[in-house]
Amino acid sequence: MFGLGFQEVLVILLVAVLIFGAGRLPEIGKALGKAIREFKKAVDGSTETKEEKK
Repeated sequence: MFGLGFQEVLVILLVAVLIFGAGRLPEIGKALGKAIREFKKAVDGSTETKEEKK
């Protein structure tokens, strides 16, 4: 996973918990997942539009 070891991932998660709090992490994860899905839809939609124009 991007050349990160277990210790690095653990430190990143610990910092995220300290900054945002344990209660907000699920909300942040949900929002991030939704944003990624919308981005993929936009990318797929733009390729379909290009194919339709040809």
